[in-house]
Amino acid sequence: MISLAEARAHVLDRCPGPVASEVPLADARGLVTAATVVAIGAVPPFANSAMDGFALRAADTVGPPADLRIVGTLAAGAVPDVEVCPGEAIRIMTGAPMPPGADAVVMVERTAVSDDGAVVTVAVEVGVGNHVRSAGEDLLAGEEVFASGTTLGPGHLGVLASIGCGSVVAFRRLRVGVLSTGDELVEGPATLRVGQIRDSNRPALLALLDEMGVVSVDLGLVADDEEAITAALLDGVAECDAVLTSGGVSMGDFDYVKAVLDRIGEMRWMQVAIRPAKPLAFGLVEGVPVFGLPGNPVSSMVSFELFARPALRAMSGHVDLERPRVQARVVGGLQRHADGKVHFGRVLVEYRDGRYLAASSGGQGSHQLTAMATATGLAVLPDGDGVADGDLVEVILLG
Repeated sequence: MISLAEARAHVLDRCPGPVASEVPLADARGLVTAATVVAIGAVPPFANSAMDGFALRAADTVGPPADLRIVGTLAAGAVPDVEVCPGEAIRIMTGAPMPPGADAVVMVERTAVSDDGAVVTVAVEVGVGNHVRSAGEDLLAGEEVFASGTTLGPGHLGVLASIGCGSVVAFRRLRVGVLSTGDELVEGPATLRVGQIRDSNRPALLALLDEMGVVSVDLGLVADDEEAITAALLDGVAECDAVLTSGGVSMGDFDYVKAVLDRIGEMRWMQVAIRPAKPLAFGLVEGVPVFGLPGNPVSSMVSFELFARPALRAMSGHVDLERPRVQARVVGGLQRHADGKVHFGRVLVEYRDGRYLAASSGGQGSHQLTAMATATGLAVLPDGDGVADGDLVEVILLG
């Protein structure tokens, strides 16, 4: 057996690096910038009102109340065509440009307008710049907006739109295929014959890919036929940046996928000192990473978390490859037996009174997918007899 660290290093060292491209802003959420973004203009581009109210000269509000003549109205998007002179005010809406002569805004709630609409009485004294958004207050022309390596969220896209970016140089979104093989696998609600099971790995893996923001490609369910599996794998690597399969990677297994991958790829078949997810195959087929994950459903998902997900994040340009890890207080104990492996227990994690708590989510067999489905964390259990009630354990947070 090899260590988890050695297996991960083998995978990460052989995956290709991220590829940069010009990406439309509408398609960029979750991508990582591949170049520094610089503002081409100021944001906001002009001084404008932060409130509905009246634009005026701050000096005219000294010793309130002050009666000022209303000389116009400015809506957002309008161009000022009247200068505010001493003793005057302009009705102004939020976002409207500050008119010449005005240096402050008084919010409408602190004013009263005469019955004929000609005079506004200002009830407060304000300083220069009151409720005024200055030009360049958010960004100045030439200022760095986002560094290379920034993961773009909704707010980032809003900022990019505000500086006129219709696209951004980012590492492109990966396409990752998922293939299921085996005569024993079926789909849908039909009654199972003896020896048949429903394919749960492919839907779960496709959903995990969707969750991490890559394009998941369903390569389908292929029967145990070497020619058909060869065609499916070659089609997959031709259209995808990586391919996931599950099953047929244990020592001593004879599986059509193993035979095909050994023939068309440069594969390494590993036994990793972990449980679940001990068997792992990884290699390149025509330069495209192929992950051979274990067939048991829990093992398949845990293997994805430990190997495929970090590798795919690296290929997407991310620097932080890991899910968050926390120290949690164990509730009820997490039992295991000594076997020379690190175990990953499926746990429910709760944050209460300033600390994390972790309790078993149910059956810990690699075939017991329900406990994996409800788990919100993987407890890292070192070799030994487990972790007692009340002790601390490291937990990988899921979701």
